[in-house]
Amino acid sequence: MKVYLDSAATTKLDPRVLEEMMPYLTDVYGNASSLHSFGRQALNAVDKARLCIAQILGASPGEIYFTSGGTESDNWAVKGAARALKKSGKHIITTEIEHPAMIQTCKELEKEGFEVTYLGVDNHGIISLEELKKAVRDDTILITVMYANNEIGSIQPIPQIGKFAQEEGILFHTDAVQAVSSLDINVKNLNVDMLSISAHKFHGPKGIGILYIKNGVRISKLIVGGHQEKGFRAGTTNTPAIVGMAKALELCEEEKAENNKRIKELRDYLIKRIEDEIPFSHLNGHREKRLVSNANFSFDYVEGEAILMQLDLKGIAVSSGSACSSGSLDPSHVMLAIGCPIERSHSSIRFSLDKDTTREEIDYTVDSLKEIIEKLRSWSPLFNVEKGEGTYV
Repeated sequence: MKVYLDSAATTKLDPRVLEEMMPYLTDVYGNASSLHSFGRQALNAVDKARLCIAQILGASPGEIYFTSGGTESDNWAVKGAARALKKSGKHIITTEIEHPAMIQTCKELEKEGFEVTYLGVDNHGIISLEELKKAVRDDTILITVMYANNEIGSIQPIPQIGKFAQEEGILFHTDAVQAVSSLDINVKNLNVDMLSISAHKFHGPKGIGILYIKNGVRISKLIVGGHQEKGFRAGTTNTPAIVGMAKALELCEEEKAENNKRIKELRDYLIKRIEDEIPFSHLNGHREKRLVSNANFSFDYVEGEAILMQLDLKGIAVSSGSACSSGSLDPSHVMLAIGCPIERSHSSIRFSLDKDTTREEIDYTVDSLKEIIEKLRSWSPLFNVEKGEGTYV
């Protein structure tokens, strides 16, 4: 059996999305910037997609900018806002559990003389609004907090943060890449000035994303060299991907309630079986304030990479952390931020479900996981098989 439980890394392209894209991969191949009929045909499709996306986000079409994905959107939002506003201040507030796309962007800005406050989180991965308020200074120009964490699924109080930022006159950005498939993404409800999205997280094509920029927000250009995206993000318009993203987002919104209910039931079933049947397992993240698709566990006395590889041999795809940092041997910065011991941080596994996941797949996964962990612990000098207990040395 082949089981895919890594939807937080990417999702399968919905066949209906591919069908929508096909004409723009074959017959309608004009450059959307060209003035002739071929170009106008492509531009009409882009304009229609932009309007569709804007309506879903509760925005105007002029506030939607197309990018290559979440990483680019995050980079542009934070670097663009910081550089545009540096005469007003050089202080940025973010959190310790942001995606590497945000953490590394902030580190780059620190080299340019900006100061960044990295807010801590509680052991469930949630920031404190009071700590956020205390961190604000006279020279604070930007707050950026991810909507839902990509590793542990914890959901931040984005509307409340946004309301506070508005009252203080501070720009507020959220990385909503993981949130789109299951949470409310209406920008007015969220009180955000900027919001990042990536299509491949909700069954759309890879290599295309959105940065919502509220009208009136000052932000510097990302890529120069052409007039595309009002001159702020030059480069040939990716018409097929934009059309596909709009269709994927439309389907996502239409089917969200039904999918959320089914996925949550399967997710809770997975969590219950693991907690009931595998000793020394620990659910990471908030038990209730988490994405319906996410279950992140640590398993004492075994390495997460070993579990991952053994599951892969059985045809089961999971993750040991963020897909963008999977090449690193360092413990997850998210696990450390929630107070997880280093040893336990190395044993974390992320199970992320989607609309195609079945109960049969969950049963096969847990049955395989039980067998694998029992075997790995029997090899571990840290775990006493006979007593069923272990100690770290």
